[in-house]
Amino acid sequence: MLYPLSYGGYIENSNIEAIPLDLGLDLRMDLTPEQLSKLIADSVKQLAENNGFELSLPHEIAVERPKNREHGDWSTNIAMQLAKQLGKNPREFGQEIADFMSDSDGVDRLEVAGPGFLNIFLYTASAASILPEVVSQGSSYGSSEIFSGQKMNLEFVSANPTGPIHLGGTRWAAMGDSLARILTSQGADVVREYYFNDHGAQIDRFARSLFARASGAEAPEDGYGGEYITEISDRILKRHGKEVLEYPHDEALEIFRAEGVEMMFADIKKSLSDFGVEFDVYFHENSLHESKAVEKAINQLRKNGHIFDKDGAVWLRSTEFGDDNDRVVIKSDGEPAYIAADLAYYLNKRERGFDRAIIMLGADHHGYVQRMMAMCSAFGDTPGENLEILIGQMVNLMENGTPVRMSKRAGTVIPLEVLVEAVGVDAARYALTRSSANSNLDIDLKALAKKTNDNPVFYVQYAHARTIQVENNAASFGITVDEFEPSLLKHETENALIAKIVEFPAILKIAAENREPHRVARYLEELAGTYHRWYDNCRVTPLAGKPVEPVHGSRLLLNRATTVVLANGLRLLGVSAPERM
Repeated sequence: MLYPLSYGGYIENSNIEAIPLDLGLDLRMDLTPEQLSKLIADSVKQLAENNGFELSLPHEIAVERPKNREHGDWSTNIAMQLAKQLGKNPREFGQEIADFMSDSDGVDRLEVAGPGFLNIFLYTASAASILPEVVSQGSSYGSSEIFSGQKMNLEFVSANPTGPIHLGGTRWAAMGDSLARILTSQGADVVREYYFNDHGAQIDRFARSLFARASGAEAPEDGYGGEYITEISDRILKRHGKEVLEYPHDEALEIFRAEGVEMMFADIKKSLSDFGVEFDVYFHENSLHESKAVEKAINQLRKNGHIFDKDGAVWLRSTEFGDDNDRVVIKSDGEPAYIAADLAYYLNKRERGFDRAIIMLGADHHGYVQRMMAMCSAFGDTPGENLEILIGQMVNLMENGTPVRMSKRAGTVIPLEVLVEAVGVDAARYALTRSSANSNLDIDLKALAKKTNDNPVFYVQYAHARTIQVENNAASFGITVDEFEPSLLKHETENALIAKIVEFPAILKIAAENREPHRVARYLEELAGTYHRWYDNCRVTPLAGKPVEPVHGSRLLLNRATTVVLANGLRLLGVSAPERM
């Protein structure tokens, strides 16, 4: 795919001072993937015109990084795509394109490989000329407007207020917040939303558990246990006195329900805030029933012809849209089924003007996807477009290589606070974000607490701190970037580092489009490794007794550009970029 290098203004200001673009340089921005793709397209069009070809070019000409950098800076399969139209051999047509483009600015040489891939080698000076732009853009580097005009509702965590946030919810907190940051960096108008489940049987069980604990009785068989139940029941008793236990049962139970939920949710909000996660909207499920939003949604679907009555119940004809079974919306006893609130809540989001409703759910909700997509279709919307559902897999806490068994109901969950206390916010967020949500995740607290390069977050943060150290050392020598000369950056590790820096906007676009924040973390680890190798081979400051030369200032600019990208990437993950380690 083609990944444009364009800029917006999302991330906060970088600590690195921006330098002016006007350095007397030809920045030759034809070296970005976007401009290189345009160069290829213009060349092929001109080649076709010169030879009387009739070609239908694809909307985008893909330029990609070869896996082996010995095969070039960029590669395209355009010759293979177009050869059939011309009745030509792809390799022969690829050579024609290569010959035609051989004199293009910034291009060192082109080679045809395999069945017709066109490998493009750029002049080092041309590739390095992007560095002033990276530093000038600073905290905006990597941003784009690809989602401009799209209003997205991103719902994540949304744990029931019947206990603290457990590891699975903590994973969604880290990934959801990072995804919101990444989508915003690409121009989307994102609203972070927490769906507050304060209606239904689980709340009743929670209230009965609190009341039983306060009364010194055994917890209900289907209730909740754990120290947090004791803590909240004690807080309620402190507020009302033990005489609350003598109130009529229903009245006392309502006090424990209302105040228990309020206290539990306040604790949840504080835990998330301390974890660096804030929500724009806290939406109460109970409001859907009190405002008659459920009735409104049912009436809308009835008008659409997708609601029917049978056996005294109200049904959604969801099999029309690929669901396994039609779904009961209102039971025969008049009580709403679970899907009733889903219907009302989805309609509410669309009525609030959201183009996309993105919902992040745990692995135990996988069976809900089909019916939710059927619901989306029943409202006349497009599944996967107006409604997206992301399923996250389990998180296992490991101790001596064995998973620790956890149960929210039994009170043996590992809450967010325990994880943060053990390893810190940065290590916790990074560890929970760096793996695909589609994979199970094993968390080893001892490994995460290590301050060594074996710990990925330490490795990346240390790279950022090292760039700051290099910057400070350069200042002590009076090194500046005023006479930046791209052609001086010709060491193989410099080429690799420049190429990695150029990739950053493409990585953000991929992460945003695929809803995969882990791609940013993995990229940062690659960037850190590339930087450390460069640091080991190329000095920014001269050896003792040697004068400062232009190459030192040029390398300083490369160092600054690395600082910018590391800081921007870490910030998108909600992880700090320390100046010292």
